[in-house]
Amino acid sequence: MNLDLLFAIIFYGLILLYFFTHRKRFEVQNKLFVLYKTKLGIRWMDKLAKKFPRLLNYLSYVSVFIGFAGMIFMFYFLIKGTYSLLAVPNAKPLLAPVLPGVKIAGLPVLSFWHWILSILFVAVIHEFCHGVYARLSNIKINSSGFAFLGPILAAFVEPDEKQLLKKTKKEQLAVFSAGPFSNIVSAFVILLITIFVINPFVSSLVSLNGVQVSSLEKSFPAELSGMKVGEEIISINQMGVQNINNFSDLLVDLKPYDELIVKTNVSSYNIIATQRPGNSEEGYLGIVVSPLSIDIKKEVSEKYGNFIPMAFFWISKLFFWLYAISLGVGLFNLLPLGPVDGGRMFSVGASYFIKNKKIVMKLFTFVSLFCLLLIFINLLPYIIDLFYFILKPILVFLI
Repeated sequence: MNLDLLFAIIFYGLILLYFFTHRKRFEVQNKLFVLYKTKLGIRWMDKLAKKFPRLLNYLSYVSVFIGFAGMIFMFYFLIKGTYSLLAVPNAKPLLAPVLPGVKIAGLPVLSFWHWILSILFVAVIHEFCHGVYARLSNIKINSSGFAFLGPILAAFVEPDEKQLLKKTKKEQLAVFSAGPFSNIVSAFVILLITIFVINPFVSSLVSLNGVQVSSLEKSFPAELSGMKVGEEIISINQMGVQNINNFSDLLVDLKPYDELIVKTNVSSYNIIATQRPGNSEEGYLGIVVSPLSIDIKKEVSEKYGNFIPMAFFWISKLFFWLYAISLGVGLFNLLPLGPVDGGRMFSVGASYFIKNKKIVMKLFTFVSLFCLLLIFINLLPYIIDLFYFILKPILVFLI
C-alpha cells in the first residue's frame, strides 16, 4: 500500500469536508485558487514592525540587494540549464517540482507529511515577512490566512494594493523582497542547526549500514550496465562498501571514462563513467544510493526503545526538507515572472530606468512569458512522472 497516497487522500478528504461544511468562509478565485481568509498573525506583524523599525529598515536594503542578485542568478542559470537540457545529451533539468512521488536525483524520498509541514512552514514565514514590511510602511493588511492552489497548500497576506502602489519604489521593493529573503535566511539558519545539532545527535542514535541502489538515472552508465534499483552494492574495484560515506569516498576522485567494477548482491557490472552534467571534469555514474538499513544502536535501544530514536531520525529528514524547500522557494520566487515576488520587483526596478509605463509592461510581459517557457521545458519530464504516480494505482487496478 502506498502510505503517502493514503495520507494524501485522508488529508484532502478532511479539507474538502471542512470546505463544504464552512463554504461561506472560503473565497474561490478562477476555480483553482481557494482562499481561507482570517486575521491570523496581523497583530504580530504590526507589533514587530513598530518594535524594530530601524533594524527592519536596514535589513530592507539587504533584502532588496539579495533579491535582485538572486533574480540575476536564477535567470542566468535557468537559461543556461535549459540550453544544456536541449543541447547536451543526458543533461538533467535545472528545476524540479518538490512533490511526494516525484523522484529527484540525489535527494531522499519526500514523504507526504514532510512535504505538507515544510510547505506550511515556508509559506507562513514568507507571507508573515511580507506583512511585517507592509505594516512598516503603514500599509493596511486586509486579511491573512491559508490558500490552496489545486492540491498545493499555501499561506497568504493581503496588503491593501491601492496603498501599496502609492508608496515609494524603495518601500514597494522592501515589501516584495521580504518573503524570498526570509526564506533564504531561514534556509541557512536551518542548515546550521542541522549540521551542528540535528545530524550529530541523530548519528549518535543510529548506524547507517550498507548501501543500496535507490534510483538510477536513465541513459547514464549505471542504468545502461543493467544494474537494477534495490540491489545492494558490495564493492567497487574490489574495495568493500560498508556505508554511504564509504561509498562516496571511493568515488570522490572519479573522472570521466574511468572504468569501474561494481559488485552487488546480484551481479558484477563493468561501468565506464561519463561526464557529470554541468561539470565535464568530474566522472558520473548516475546512481542514487540510500542506506540498506538504519539500525538503532544497541545501547540506545536498550535504554530508550526504538520509537524515540526513529522519531528523531524522522525529524532530521524534516529539517533537511525545511532547508531544501525554503531555499528552493526563496530563489524561485525571485524569478522575473508574472505574479511572483521577483516579477513585481522586476516591474518596479525597470520603472526606475524606463519612465514609459507601456514599455515597462511590454518588457515585463515578454520576460515573464520567456521564463514560463523555460520553466515548462524543465518541468515537463517531472510532470509526466507525476501523472504516472497519480494514475498508477488506477492502471494497476484496471490491468
